[in-house]
Amino acid sequence: MENLLLKTRPIEFHWLKLAKKQRLTKSIFALEFEIPHSLKPNFTFEAGQYVTLKYLSKGAVIQNDYSMTSAPFEGKISLGIKINYDKSSSEDLFDNLEVGDSLEVSEPRGRFTIVSKPHEFRTIIGFAGGIGITPLISHFKNILNNEPRTRLFLFYGNKNTQDIPFKNELEELQKKHADRLQIQYFYSQEKVGNGLFEGRLNEKKVALIINQFLNLDDTDEESTIWDAVDEVLICGKGEMIKSIANACYHHGIPKKNIHFELFEEFNEDIYPIEKEFPLIENIEVVLKLFNHQYTATLKNNKVKLLQQLLIEGFPVPYSCKSGICGSCECILEEGEVELLENEYLTETEEKSGKILACMSVVLSKNIKVNFDLNF
Repeated sequence: MENLLLKTRPIEFHWLKLAKKQRLTKSIFALEFEIPHSLKPNFTFEAGQYVTLKYLSKGAVIQNDYSMTSAPFEGKISLGIKINYDKSSSEDLFDNLEVGDSLEVSEPRGRFTIVSKPHEFRTIIGFAGGIGITPLISHFKNILNNEPRTRLFLFYGNKNTQDIPFKNELEELQKKHADRLQIQYFYSQEKVGNGLFEGRLNEKKVALIINQFLNLDDTDEESTIWDAVDEVLICGKGEMIKSIANACYHHGIPKKNIHFELFEEFNEDIYPIEKEFPLIENIEVVLKLFNHQYTATLKNNKVKLLQQLLIEGFPVPYSCKSGICGSCECILEEGEVELLENEYLTETEEKSGKILACMSVVLSKNIKVNFDLNF
């Protein structure tokens, strides 16, 4: 996950020493940081969360977010990082950072998390694409360590057999927990002799996976493994998430049990909007942003609030535009909006007045929103 935009909520950074650096594929590497005893409370985290690294690249200060592959019980911060193109800031990070060096690392955060249930029998399914495997490794290690009754299935897509990051770690997990963990690999740019494993992970693959891998359930002869699925974890590019999330939903998994993490900007809704809204025109908006107050007039409410504010030129922070990352979280102080389905806010937060601008349809002539949650 990367985000170069300014954030309206301050981030706490601490200097951590690099303990390990490893090239995994031609475009992906891993970093591992030591956590000194004095900072253990600051780096308590949940599986599936991420940290921000602050570093110099070509004379500029860069802040990028990266999901952790480490599980909370391991007592360290481990990351998987992709070099998206030559001479990128992440390539500079790999070239310039050596074992023993210190780097500014933020305290962990993020909401790609699930509640641990160590005393229950659960079935959890994971779908990952490329570097999207990182938070799922954290989840799977944590679940295998803490939930002895939970079984896990991972469906992992990559371009080819040479580009699979963390394959050794995944195979070790599978070998150690062969009775509870199954992993299947899929390849979008390589023929492996079986059409089932060729092509991208999408809604069609989900149907095949359900029929081929999640059919007969040894623990219950009257149902399938898919019928027993409690949670679905998805991480990768936006199109993959949208396709798989909708396929899981249409195959009977409730939306509240489908969790996803996005690794790039995505400007579409994950689920289709199933409701029509009354047209409101000439909407007066007052917004507080980076400790300044602004006013604007929006043409109408046909476009969601964040997108309209960006069109008007306001530097509202965002990353996904899909209700996943929470970067555009704000407080609705006056007026009315319809908050569409999102993966970030809790019911308690929604009741307190918090909204995501990217998932908000304005329903009143006047609204007032505050993006400065911690100023």
